Amino acid sequence: MRARLVIFPIKGRNWCFTRSIDPAAVESAQATSKPQVWRELWRQLFSGGERRTGQQKLELVVDFAAEKMNGAWVNMEKAPAGSLKNKVHGLGLKLLSRVKPSETFLRSVSEDITKVDITYPSSLNSRLVRRRLRHMAIRGAVNHRIYFYGSVSLIPFTAALSVLPLPNIPFFWLLFRAFANWRALKGSERLLLLVSDCPNDWRLVVASKNSRNAKKDDGRQMVDEGPQREPWTLWPSEELEKLIGGQPGEDPGVTLRRICQIYRLNETEVLRCRDSS
Repeated sequence: MRARLVIFPIKGRNWCFTRSIDPAAVESAQATSKPQVWRELWRQLFSGGERRTGQQKLELVVDFAAEKMNGAWVNMEKAPAGSLKNKVHGLGLKLLSRVKPSETFLRSVSEDITKVDITYPSSLNSRLVRRRLRHMAIRGAVNHRIYFYGSVSLIPFTAALSVLPLPNIPFFWLLFRAFANWRALKGSERLLLLVSDCPNDWRLVVASKNSRNAKKDDGRQMVDEGPQREPWTLWPSEELEKLIGGQPGEDPGVTLRRICQIYRLNETEVLRCRDSS
């Protein structure tokens, strides 16, 4: 799958790294059948006709847990004002506001992405753009691996609080942070493969694609296809350069909203990039 990354300076030396929303990918994800109850999850893991690798089973379990957590979160949002669930939802929003925008960007880089189109202002150096992406991927892989193991190690201690007649907020928060950091870790590793200068890393991208889409049952070995083309394409944009400059006297927020509309970006995440230090 091909994804579009949009990169531009947003405030001083602070850059915005975000992924363009692909309507086709959203529709495809919605059309994909996902288990809704434990029985369906068990059937797809162990009783389905399709053979799944250990990695695919883990992805299925993580997606199932994420759906359950999203459902519980939506129920809290709909709770009456002043209720305990509503207060817990407000606390969760405050905690989520502290999550760095870089983590959200890395979580959006899924493992099914095999090519990226990198759009950036024409005034930026292409080597600088790729270097910043590699730096973010390397730093993200290190940090989110530490955060993931740290969250997982604390989950058993917070699980003991379930005996109290109150919502076990620390347990569910650590469970969510473990999931989020695991996703960001996988996104960091994938992004590093996609923007690497090493052709051997490009082969890993192609190999992972073949393993998902073209399993060969006749026992034939994969043939070496020779030199691989880089999985990234750089698109310096004159239009984005002009949009960043804005119009004389125009509010910067209006300029950012126009950029989000043209390039199909998540406006909330872009504004968070602007407000982050």
